[in-house]
Amino acid sequence: MELEFQRNKERFAFLKGGSNAFDNMLFVPPGSGIVHQVNLEYVGRVVFNTNGMLYPDSVVGTDSHTTMIDGLGVAGWGVGGIEAEAAMLGQLMSMVLPGVVGFKLLGKLRDGVTATDLVLTVTQMLRKHGVVGKFVEFYGEGMSELSLADSATIANMSPEYGATMGFFPVDHVTLQYLQLTGRSDETIATIESYLRANKMFVDYNEPQIEKEYSSYLDLKLEDVEPCISGPKRPHDRVPLKEMKADWHSCLDNKIGFKGFAIPKESQNKVAKFSFHGTPAELRHGDVVIAAITSCTNTSNPIVMLEAALVAKKACELGLEVGLLSFPSPSILFCIGEQSGYEQLLKLSNATIIHMKGFLILFVVSGLQKYLNKLWFHIVGYGCTTCIGNSGDIDESVASSISENDMVAAAVLSGNRNFEGRVHPLTRANYLASPPLVVAYALAGTVCPHGVKDAYCLLNFGDSITTDHISPAGSIDKDSPAAKYLLEHGVDRRDLNSYGSRHGNDEIMARGTFANIRLVNKLLKGEVGPKTIHVPTGKKLSVYDVAMGVKAVIAKSFERIHRSNLVGMGIIPLCFKPEDDAETLGLTGHERYTIDLPSSASEIRPGQDVSVVTDSGKSFACSIRFDTEAELAYFNHGGILQYVIRNFINSKH
Repeated sequence: MELEFQRNKERFAFLKGGSNAFDNMLFVPPGSGIVHQVNLEYVGRVVFNTNGMLYPDSVVGTDSHTTMIDGLGVAGWGVGGIEAEAAMLGQLMSMVLPGVVGFKLLGKLRDGVTATDLVLTVTQMLRKHGVVGKFVEFYGEGMSELSLADSATIANMSPEYGATMGFFPVDHVTLQYLQLTGRSDETIATIESYLRANKMFVDYNEPQIEKEYSSYLDLKLEDVEPCISGPKRPHDRVPLKEMKADWHSCLDNKIGFKGFAIPKESQNKVAKFSFHGTPAELRHGDVVIAAITSCTNTSNPIVMLEAALVAKKACELGLEVGLLSFPSPSILFCIGEQSGYEQLLKLSNATIIHMKGFLILFVVSGLQKYLNKLWFHIVGYGCTTCIGNSGDIDESVASSISENDMVAAAVLSGNRNFEGRVHPLTRANYLASPPLVVAYALAGTVCPHGVKDAYCLLNFGDSITTDHISPAGSIDKDSPAAKYLLEHGVDRRDLNSYGSRHGNDEIMARGTFANIRLVNKLLKGEVGPKTIHVPTGKKLSVYDVAMGVKAVIAKSFERIHRSNLVGMGIIPLCFKPEDDAETLGLTGHERYTIDLPSSASEIRPGQDVSVVTDSGKSFACSIRFDTEAELAYFNHGGILQYVIRNFINSKH
C-alpha cells in the first residue's frame, strides 16, 4: 500500500477532495479490491430510496466489466470517460432502444462443472448468435440453481460475448446475497416490496409468464462440460477432452485466430538451454505463465476454493508445478484481483465470518499454504495478468522462446486472451477456471505428451487374472464398495456380489483390484486389496489411492485384458523380451516418465518408447496399440468417447 500511495498520491488526493466537495460522491479507499466486487458487495443499492422516492438502481462505469453488477439485478454497463463525466454532472444518457435477447437456462450444472465452464459456453453461444449492441436477459428455472456469484460471473463477461449487458432479474437468490453482504433487513424488505409491486421481482415458486424477446436462446445446464477458451479469443471454446486434438490443429493451421502455422518438422522441436545453471528444455505449448486472476473469476468463492483444494490435493500427493522439463520457478504463478470489499462468507457450521477478500478466506481455512507451495502467491488487488500486468518472464526462458520461435502458453482465469495482451512472449493464451489453472500449472503444458513422474500404483508378479482385476465374488463388508452401499441405505446383509452389481459403475470402480487374495509387492508380503499411498506411506484400499491410471507395463497381456485397457484410454506397454521388472531391478517405488510422441497421430502400432525412472534407470517398451482403430480410441480417451463423438458428428 505504501508503494500504491507513492505512485498515485496525486490521483488519490484529487478524488478525496472531490468526495468532500460533493454530497453524493463516495470514495472507496485503495486496497479494498476490484471495483466491480465493491459494487456487488457494498455500493449497489438495487432500489434507490431518495427521501422516500423509490426507483431502480442503475450504473455506468468507465470499465467494460461494469456489467458484473447486472448479476445483482442492477442495470449497468461500461461507457467512455466523457459519457461518465456527463452523467456525474447530471446529464441524461441517451441511447437507441436496443433489442433484447432472451436466454433461457434449464436444469442444473453437473458436479465438477464450474461457473467458468458455464460462462465460456454462454460466451461462445452468444457470439455465434450475434448480440452486439443488444441487451441479454437470462431467465428460466435453471436460474434458481445458480448462486449470485455464478450470475455475476456470466454478467461480467458481457463485453466478451458482445452485449451491452447480460441482465439477471432480482429473485430470492439476490435477496439472500444482500443479506449475506450486510444489507439491513429493512432495506431488503423495501427492495422486495417495491419490485414485487412493480412486477420486477422473479419468484420461481410461482407460475412463470413467458416474456416476449427480440430473439431467443436456451441452454440445458447439464450439457455444460469442462472447457477452456483460446488460444487467441474468449469465445473460441475448447472442451477439455478435445484440447489435445485442438492444440495440434492450431499448430498446423495457417496464422489466424486458431492457427500458428508451425511446420510439421518443427512441431516437436525441443529448445535446450540453461536455467540458472540447470539444464532445461522448452517445447511448443509449454506453460510459462499460470495466473488466477481477473474480476470474472476471483470474485466467485466456489471456484477459488476449488483451486485451493486442487493445490492441497497436489501437495498431499507430492506433485510439483513446472514445465515437463523445467524447474518450477521458471513459470510465473500469481493470484491477483481478489474479491475485495467487506464480504460475508459462510465457512463452516453456519458460522459467518466478516472478511476482506480471499486472502483472509485462504488464511482462515488453512489453504493458502498449499497455493504458496505451488508458487501461487497473492500479488495484488487489481488488474494483473488479465490486462498484461504479468511482470517479466525469467530472462533465460524469454531468450529461449524468442531465439527458437516457440509458441509458449499462458493459462489464466481471465476474461480476455487476445494475442499480445497477456504477455508479448505468450502466443497461446487460454482462459480457464481457477482449478484448471492450477492443474495446467502442474502439467506444465497445454498439451500433455507422455506420462511424467508417475507413481506405481501396484506391483504384481505373474498370472494376474480377471478375478484379480475385477472380482465377481461377494463384496467384503470392509471394502470401499460396501461402504458406498451402506452410505446409500443398503443393508449389510444385502451387499451381495460384484457380479450381481456389474451394472453399477460406482460399485465396479470401487471393486477394481478388490480381490481379498491380491498380492501387491509394494506391501512386502501382506495379502489383500491394498496399496501404499504416496507421500504419506499409509496402507489404503486401491480405490482410495488411485487417481487415474495412465499406463500398465507388463511382460505380456491376455487379449481381453489388453483390449480393455485400450478401450479405457490406458496405454498398454510390454517389456522387451529380454527384460522384466526383476531383471531391470524395478521395485515400484520409483517414479516413471514415459516419452510418448507429442501427438497421438505420430504413434504407430507396436513402436518402441523410452521409459525413464527417477532412480536413473532407462529401458524400452513396445506400445501395444495393435491397430489404427485402437490408436483412434486412445486419441479420444477411450472407445465410448470415440463412438459418441462419431455419432454426434454423423447427426450433424
